[in-house]
Amino acid sequence: MGEEETAAAAADYQKYCSLCHGADREGYANDEAPSLRSESLMRSGYPTHILHAVAYGRRGTPMGGYFDEIGGPLNRADLYRLIRWLKEQVGVDFIDLPLEPVSGDVELGREVYEIHCAVCHGVNGEGDVGPAIGNPAMLALTTDAFLKYAIEHGRDGTQMPSFSDTLTVDEINGVTAFLRSRSSGWAVEKPILRSPPPVDEYVLNPNSPPPEFELKDGAYILSEDLDRILREERRLVLLDTRVPSMWQMANIEGSVPIPYYTGNFDGVAKDLPRDGTWIVIYCECPRAAAESVNFKLRERGFKNTAVLWEGIQGWVALGYPVSVGESLWSGSLP
Repeated sequence: MGEEETAAAAADYQKYCSLCHGADREGYANDEAPSLRSESLMRSGYPTHILHAVAYGRRGTPMGGYFDEIGGPLNRADLYRLIRWLKEQVGVDFIDLPLEPVSGDVELGREVYEIHCAVCHGVNGEGDVGPAIGNPAMLALTTDAFLKYAIEHGRDGTQMPSFSDTLTVDEINGVTAFLRSRSSGWAVEKPILRSPPPVDEYVLNPNSPPPEFELKDGAYILSEDLDRILREERRLVLLDTRVPSMWQMANIEGSVPIPYYTGNFDGVAKDLPRDGTWIVIYCECPRAAAESVNFKLRERGFKNTAVLWEGIQGWVALGYPVSVGESLWSGSLP
């Protein structure tokens, strides 16, 4: 980063972050906000996890969202500049963690959590000395590998120790799987895993009237409108355009995983309704993949299409519900 960018990012940090995270990123100045000097956090959390936490916050905790699209003070360029600055202050290289789910014994993980984790993170993940890891926004949008890395390596600069010498591989995998099972809420005794809908079930509520809403800028639907439409059980198709592993982690219930990179797009298009049914498309970042799929659909004559403005990150941050997908299923994706 150049001097001008560095100075601007440092000023943003002091203005928006230092109150809770400390003037020198040491953490725990207010509201148990963690240290941002942790090498472990920067290695495993940069850029995606840290960016999303800053942009969309952690609903249910004091951490608010700073992205201007949800009412915050920072635009996309400001956010990227800030997280680059945070990484440069720590001075470590980030690692590319896999997206694949971690397979583990949830019941074993529950037992291990109660013994080793609840004392700091709370019996229900509500947070105490440690952060609120039961927060649905964090769990729904945090990869298994990120969670496992924190358990294995701890968080230097915090009271979170490494458990690599304390727990077995099966126990670490079990805790990771247990935390993942809480993505839809801590009180869920057993997660309901959803399989991708078959082609004949792509249309939700097929016998219901179409939804009523206003497109933003001719192409977008707001989360509040989509939530209302889903609660009203209106007729529509939901497309999740992320990689399928992200759909497995958390998705809007009823969505069809159609990755943006799908090769035979004409084959996908022929399975979608052309009778005026609305097709709502979403992705993660919050719109790039969804916009690319939307462009392909409109090129092929689909008119009633809309991209979710906030993406699933914003959807979760605003408190709307998600489902957990099955890690493995029979059949193949398009």
